[in-house]
Amino acid sequence: MNTQETLVEKQVFIDFDQTFIQVDSLVELAEISLAIHPEKEGIIDKIKTISSLMEGGELSVEEGIIRRIRLLQARKEHIPLLVEKLKGMISPSINRNRDFLKQANVFIYSYSFEEIILPVLEDFEISSERVFANAFIFDEDGYIVGFDTNRKIATNEGKSKLIQDLELKGEVLILGDSYTDYQVKEKGIADKFFAFTENKLSEGILGKADHIVPTMEEFLFLNNFPMALSYPKNRIKVLLLENIHPHAEHYFRSEGYQVSTVSRALSEDELIEAIKGVSIIGIRSKTQITRRVLEHANRLMVIGAFCIGTNQIDLEAAADHGVVAFNAPYSNTRSVVELAIGEIILLMRRVPYFNRLMHQGKWNKSAKDSYEVRGKSLGIIGYGNIGAQLSVLAEALGMKVYYYDLVEKLALGNAIKVNKLHDLLSMVDIVTLHVDGREDNQNIFGEDEFAAMKPGAVFLNLARGKVVNIEALVKYLKNGHLQGAAVDVYPSEPKSNDDPFVSELLGLDNVILTPHVGGSTQEAQQNIAHYVPSRVMDYINSGNTFGSVNFPNLQLPEQGKVHRLLHIHKNVPGIMSQVTKILAGHDINILGQYLKTNEQIGYAIIDIDRAYDEAVLDELKGIKETIKFRVLY
Repeated sequence: MNTQETLVEKQVFIDFDQTFIQVDSLVELAEISLAIHPEKEGIIDKIKTISSLMEGGELSVEEGIIRRIRLLQARKEHIPLLVEKLKGMISPSINRNRDFLKQANVFIYSYSFEEIILPVLEDFEISSERVFANAFIFDEDGYIVGFDTNRKIATNEGKSKLIQDLELKGEVLILGDSYTDYQVKEKGIADKFFAFTENKLSEGILGKADHIVPTMEEFLFLNNFPMALSYPKNRIKVLLLENIHPHAEHYFRSEGYQVSTVSRALSEDELIEAIKGVSIIGIRSKTQITRRVLEHANRLMVIGAFCIGTNQIDLEAAADHGVVAFNAPYSNTRSVVELAIGEIILLMRRVPYFNRLMHQGKWNKSAKDSYEVRGKSLGIIGYGNIGAQLSVLAEALGMKVYYYDLVEKLALGNAIKVNKLHDLLSMVDIVTLHVDGREDNQNIFGEDEFAAMKPGAVFLNLARGKVVNIEALVKYLKNGHLQGAAVDVYPSEPKSNDDPFVSELLGLDNVILTPHVGGSTQEAQQNIAHYVPSRVMDYINSGNTFGSVNFPNLQLPEQGKVHRLLHIHKNVPGIMSQVTKILAGHDINILGQYLKTNEQIGYAIIDIDRAYDEAVLDELKGIKETIKFRVLY
């Protein structure tokens, strides 16, 4: 049966309160009508209790409605205020699928009231003839004093009776959240009952439902209905490793994704097992996404690096497998810069040395080898986001700033570029590294570089562990050539907080050691936990790759009334002509077509009109150079 036949043959009844909308409409009405009542909270709690008893079948509908009306103390003038509020509280997944509601045989039924429901449904093009609800009775002063008990829906089995009397042809499906919805299936009047859990979890009905659907997309997917997304988000698995900030987990869950978390990094073999069935993986700096891991990642679409660096990801292999990678290039910049400034001051004042003596009970008040940073010269190696911001703050403290970078960068403030590394090293009092972790940078700072530094200078590495030769650093710290050092990153780091840290730097009293926490502030981690998921979800939802570190960057607006197709392929000539030929062969109109390439791959977004045959998708997937193909919506 195709999609259009499915739309005609199936009748869908959707409950209003806590299914179509996220809330109980009468509870929200009470919030308005009792706004200044001194016992507001207690009365609302009573209304909620009565609602729960009704939903569980423990209190008759008639009795439950009249009890709640008496507690409301509501007037006719409160209803428009409630309607405006509820229009902003449509269940998100239902709101996303307005087109389905307009096309299908959809009915809204509820023990709530048509004076509330009909105005809320105005934008959904659902005829009032397809809405079954109760009706208020008002007194001459406009107070709600009762309800019309002559309506079928007003009785204890009202939902079942009204559907039975409609004598509908075809399959009847119930989408709801309470026992009264299940009853329609229990009595044999509906064919299937789907427990909708996007807004609340009613434990009593979960075991009775034919299916539990956390979103409208899951309901549509199970019934072969058209939907706004090509695949239900609740079926998309997200794996977050290495204690990524909980805001990221919350962000993904709030959008309907399945989320699993692991507090540590995983070995290659562990990751190969864990990544099966995962569509989105989030990592920090210790987890290695290798080509071998990617070969076992059967559903992976996106890698989110919740950090600046991406050298822990085989970006070329990811592109070969059609997997997009994002990082957080700016989110923790300020945190790293502040740590660098703090450590520079501590080292120039010999605080590590004094701190050790004080903890031993030794008082050694002395100004020997202690200096202000004002007037001192700072040499920044790597003038990227962090290096540039550090130069601004250092200059504000009165330091003279010099920098070295292989790439031409615009100097900020009064910073001066030095063209040769060793020239910079010989002229500055402080050297700080802020380079990336690419393979070319491994061990770029060693014996020769430390020897070239001014006697008594200090050294910082808050960049990457493998860029510094630790043995050489230890040698120049011990022989007194360097006054001190601060190190935050190491060639080999523990996989978790439970593993021991081993380094030749241990025990040196002129060294500040920190456990790779340069970007580990609450502010930075929260920024990253928002930025990376937003990039990932933008790709999942719209195909945008803006900010990707391994894919051509495309950022396009969504269009209405289209299907969006994503085609990832090897960058060879003639792919788009094949795509165009296939679509033209099926009389499909292209409404928008966008292609961007890099040396390795081509990434195309094609918007077509809604009429297409499934065979078209098979042909597009069948293009020889195709890496990955996806229907977005």
